[in-house]
Parts: sequence; structure tokens; C-alpha cells
Amino acid sequence: MKKLISLLLALVMVFAFAACGEKAPDSGAELPDGNGEITGDYADFKIGAILIHDENSGYDLAHINGIKSAVNALGLSEDQITWKYNISEDEACYDTAVDLAESGCDIIFSDSYGHQSYMQQAAGEYEDVIFVAATGDTAASSGLANLKNIFTYVYESRYVSGVVAGMKLKELLDEGLVTEPYVGYVGAKPYAEVVSGYTAFFLGVQSIVPEAYMDVIYTGEWYDPTREAEAANALMSKGCVIIGQHADSTGAPSAVQAAKDGGAVVYSVGYNIDMLAVAPTAALTSALNNWGAVYTPTIQKALEGGAAAIPDDYATGIVNDGVSVSVLGPECAEGTQEKLDEVWAALADGSLNIFDTAKFTVDGETVTSFLALDTDGDFEGDEGEAIEDGIFYESKLRSAPYFSLRIDGITELS
Repeated sequence: MKKLISLLLALVMVFAFAACGEKAPDSGAELPDGNGEITGDYADFKIGAILIHDENSGYDLAHINGIKSAVNALGLSEDQITWKYNISEDEACYDTAVDLAESGCDIIFSDSYGHQSYMQQAAGEYEDVIFVAATGDTAASSGLANLKNIFTYVYESRYVSGVVAGMKLKELLDEGLVTEPYVGYVGAKPYAEVVSGYTAFFLGVQSIVPEAYMDVIYTGEWYDPTREAEAANALMSKGCVIIGQHADSTGAPSAVQAAKDGGAVVYSVGYNIDMLAVAPTAALTSALNNWGAVYTPTIQKALEGGAAAIPDDYATGIVNDGVSVSVLGPECAEGTQEKLDEVWAALADGSLNIFDTAKFTVDGETVTSFLALDTDGDFEGDEGEAIEDGIFYESKLRSAPYFSLRIDGITELS
């Protein structure tokens, strides 16, 4: 999630991050796959896209590719998309949204959490236009029929990428190349999206190496190659042998490759894009979102039935090819692909629950209750029990992640 607020406010916010919103429908079962072309003449249908950065950011590139894949899947033309790049999380977003609405766009997407309040403002003024805030969380409580939120079950790909890391970590330990099961993680900001992701990654590692532990360093920015590299270097200097990330550049994998080239035993797990181009021997894999899996059915519903046909929240994962991991790097542990096939199958059939509360503790205790939804703006959950029968159900009460528990075995260093 991307929100232009001070880090101090962010730290308060994520202590029990549960965004405002009434309980949304099950976000995984509201839209069709959207794989078939739309019948009829929609040549005049216009799509606006507001991006926090441009194609140089892996995160934004994934959204760009997702929107393009959606229009192609639905038989539309890429000429029907108006792109707005490098739009900051301030009044510039509102101005851009208004400009797109005035230019005749039927549906407008934004890809950054900090865009959401400005999208909501514009949605209140242009009731005939559909506004979709990707990674947002306030659509259900906004009172606006034309404001929507979408996300993917990114925690699934995070977990699987953690399994890849765990397989390599076990190999290094078994061969005596490292002695400590110590991994690190470069995070952007301490929001629930990041916490949920790094926890899923860590649980994936622990599924292979139960004694593993992890440190997290935050950069304070979503896209800052220099800070991401510095954070990776700081973690490696402490002895971390695998570095994961929830940040949008190639800074961390590049730093890991440089350290590996210098003789260090260290590997990288990336995000958004395949990192082999910048870390050809250090990259193990990357956690990926297939944004087309949520853009396609959302646009399809807009074409078929307008705003009323689109749920307030929609998210999906491996069952609709919403998430994946990139091609495995050349130094992945033997048997990794076979293990991944097993894990993906278990996620798809529901036999594997990533946030099974039997798998983690908080301050030494098993967590039995977590209210996920904030109804009064105090950043604490007031309703929406996320834990049922010992399972923390992520991205079900709303599309955006709300897992903000700090589990044992993970230390946030900044």
C-alpha cells in the first residue's frame, strides 16, 4: 500500500492496521474469471490509469501489464487506455482523476494506496464514472456506489517464495556453508500489506527450516534503489544469508549480487519482476502479482453491468492465476520445483492455510481473535473476526491485507 503520510503516523496506523470499512463480501468469489471476449461494440469505452511511477518501477510495470492483458483478453484495444504516469499521492491524483473523467473515461484505476482518498473525492463528483483504487480499503464504507477496491492474494506468492528461500537455506545449512538460519527482509513501510507479506514469506521459510529467524529493515519509501541497497547491505553485514523484499526497485537484489560476486554466501528473493537480469546467480525467485486476474473481471463487469455489477472489494489468488513466482534461479536447491508444485496444489485445494495460528505465536501465545475492520477511524479493529477455527483468513473481509500481527521470530529493526 502506498500512502503519503509521515512514518510516525504509519507506525501508529499499523499497530493494529484495520482500515475503515464495513464487512465486505467474500472477496474471492465475487467476479468471474473474465477469460472470454466481450460481445458487442465497446469501441467507445475508455479506461484511465493513474500510476504512482512508470514502467521503470517493477510494481507499476506489473499494473501496466495487467491492464494491457485485461483489454486484450476482452477484445478491447490498448488505444482505449489513457495512461497517467508518475502521479504523486496528493492533489495531483485528484486533478488527474478529474481530467480523466472530463475526457470521457468510463472507468479509472489507480495503483497506489495513497491515491485512494483523492480517487474517493473525484468519485463523489463524477457518479457516472467508476473509480477503482487498487490496494485500497475504503470502498465498502465510502457510501459511494462507484468506488471499488481490488487486490490479489499476494501473501500466497510471498509464502511460496519463502518456501524457495527455505529450500536454499536448508541446503546451505546441510552443506555447512552457513551456520545460522538467518534471513532478512527489505520492507518499504510498516503497513499491514508489508507485514502480511513478510510474515507469509517467513512462514514459508519456516515450513522448511523451522528454526529460521528474520530481521526486517524499512526504507520509508516504496521505490528507492539506494535505500533498498543500503538496507540489504545492512542485513547482510549482520549475517543474513537470504534477503527478501517488499520494495519496488532492483536495489536489494543488485546489492546481493554484488556481495555474492565478492565471495559472500548470500541470495535474493525479489518482488514484482524476475530479478535474474540484475542478480543472475543470486536471485532465487520473485513473488509476482498477475494484476490482469483482477483487472480483467473488473473491466468485464463494468462493460456488462456498470458499477452495480462490481463488488466493493475483489481479490483472488492462485485459483484464478492471480499470483505466481518467477522462474527459479540457477542456484536454487535441488527439488525446489517439485516442492513448489506440491505447495501450489495445496493452496489451490485449500488444504494449506498460510496463517494457521498453530504455526506461529505472538509474545509466546497463540492468537485466538483478531478484529480486522475499523469502523470509527481510530486504526483499531472494531468488527470482522479474522480468525475462525484456528485460521487467520487474510483478504476475505476486504480485498486489502489486514494481517498486522508481529509474530515471534521476526524483528523489525527500523
